[in-house]
Amino acid sequence: MTQVRTADPAAAGAGRDGSGAADADGAAAGARGPRAVLRRTLRAASRPRTWRRGPVLAALALLLGLVLSLHPWITDAGGLGSLVETFLPWCGLLVPVLLLLALRRRSPSALLALLLPVTAWLGQFGGLLPDKAQAGGDLTVVQHNVGEANPDPAGTARELAGSGADVLALVELAAKARGTYEKELARAYPYHSVRGTVGVWSRLPLSDTRAVDIAMDAGPLGDRKPAAEKLAYNRALRTTVATDRGPLTVYVAHLGSVRLMPRGGFRTDSRDRNARALAEALAAEKGERLVLLGDLNGTVDDRALEGVTSGLTSAQEEAGDGFGFTWPAAFPVARIDQVLVRGVRPVGSWVLPATGSDHLPVAARLDW
Repeated sequence: MTQVRTADPAAAGAGRDGSGAADADGAAAGARGPRAVLRRTLRAASRPRTWRRGPVLAALALLLGLVLSLHPWITDAGGLGSLVETFLPWCGLLVPVLLLLALRRRSPSALLALLLPVTAWLGQFGGLLPDKAQAGGDLTVVQHNVGEANPDPAGTARELAGSGADVLALVELAAKARGTYEKELARAYPYHSVRGTVGVWSRLPLSDTRAVDIAMDAGPLGDRKPAAEKLAYNRALRTTVATDRGPLTVYVAHLGSVRLMPRGGFRTDSRDRNARALAEALAAEKGERLVLLGDLNGTVDDRALEGVTSGLTSAQEEAGDGFGFTWPAAFPVARIDQVLVRGVRPVGSWVLPATGSDHLPVAARLDW
């Protein structure tokens, strides 16, 4: 009886060239790759039951989108709304986290929900990312919170003098350091004026310089203080710079600090009171061209500063590159130092290197 050999199916599957094991390894590796995960997610999306996957992820994505889109409606009780708006750009970091989790969970509903925060974030902050600087500029301005506890005011002054600024605004000037700044900046800036804790230095003549009342004192006790006593801690001034293109009104301001309190929440009372008073002063200003240089202790997205920012243009948003965060200097997370303008056009905006302060200086080139 003749015996007939039959082929082993497993051996045949191994391939005639002996590469079956390698093919299996490659398939396994491909199955674990990001493209394979995405393909499986898309295939799963065609099945009705898969839309029920990841409801928590989808809800979180929608919540993030609502916060980005409807943040003006968040209550400001305990300063919550102001706190959210201060760090609003950082919400974008949650998008890639949710995206990875949605892909891992193979949740089409979560992926679809992520379109809301992505669209909202890009709509608000996407325009800040590219460099919008242009050539030209008639005047360069610099603003810096030099820090009351600055250990090296002389070094800070020398760095600022080398910045190329035509007009330099300093806030949080400590009484003990004022003489140092005046000495170090005298050669570069022949014109200067200080009112309390804020000052302005200029290569161009200054006139009509005066302190601006931004309601540092609240209540009848503050009203009874002598003017000389109030001037010692004054935090805003107004001056006129004589340029070749005509007069330029310059405001220098340092609004009250904000505090995150364990029981009281985000305390913004003094900042908000100062902002309202400054907004009134700016609204009454008749100058055609105006620049506000200051530490506003808030971002331009903060609702509490709307009275100040509504009639002005942010130099960083108009002509900057990125977010231009300024505080804290060691790891900036928010832009609370501002250059805001009216009647002139920003053509450049940037952040200067760190000094001995806990804030970074900001600069802008202006044209008109």
